[in-house]
Amino acid sequence: MDLNFFQVTLLALIQGITEFLPVSSSAHLILPSLLLDWPDQGLTFDVAVHLGSLFAVLAYFRHDILQLLVAWLKNLTQRQTSEDSRLAWLIIIATVPGALAGLFANDLVENYARSGYVIGSTSTLFALLLWYADKRVDPGRSLSELTWRQALFVGFAQALALIPGTSRSGITMTAALFCGLTRQAAAKLSFFLAIPIIFGSFTLRGTELVNVGALGEYLLPLAYGVFVSGLVAFACIHYFMQLIERIGFLPFVIYRIGLAVVLFSITFMA
Repeated sequence: MDLNFFQVTLLALIQGITEFLPVSSSAHLILPSLLLDWPDQGLTFDVAVHLGSLFAVLAYFRHDILQLLVAWLKNLTQRQTSEDSRLAWLIIIATVPGALAGLFANDLVENYARSGYVIGSTSTLFALLLWYADKRVDPGRSLSELTWRQALFVGFAQALALIPGTSRSGITMTAALFCGLTRQAAAKLSFFLAIPIIFGSFTLRGTELVNVGALGEYLLPLAYGVFVSGLVAFACIHYFMQLIERIGFLPFVIYRIGLAVVLFSITFMA
């Protein structure tokens, strides 16, 4: 990871802005290396700035998360069942496919799936799928109406987000919309699902860095990247939750297709 202060700042800003929007943060993080001939920052940096996003979602939904955690613990220890404990279990169920995919396909993605062609293709494909889900499905269900089958469906969709350009938030919101959830509920579920996935990814990569003795070398720029991305991600969550019911997903669909065209053009001319 050979990045200077300006490069770390710009990439952290990009991550913070794009992580929770359905536009694919990985598609944006590869742009500087293509446009400015920067070295690819690698999956280690990507995972680190995702930790900033994790802090942001924990801070923004702190009351909801605390309720879910308390209800889940009561269900485990005292067999008390509630809507919150049920939702907590559904989030765990939905996390399993993505966790397994990340564990077994992590190296494959880092070595072979970070090209402009791959990211442009997945950005276009899943943007159109998001448009279809938002346009054709009649939403109206709240998170309390989510079933375990639907949670598992969203979980398998999240596993696809390991492919750069898919957009983890985009594909989980798409799947949630197909399950009939409202836009607000789909977005909220996507944010909740980000917590264990990002934490697991960071733990896995951080353990690898510690084992090879490289954590100290990268600690300062990574910590700075975490701070910047977290601050920006918090603001993005706030405004996205306020706007999503009014603007829908079409602006993000159009933007992703335009981004894909840019990626294809740059990669072809490189």
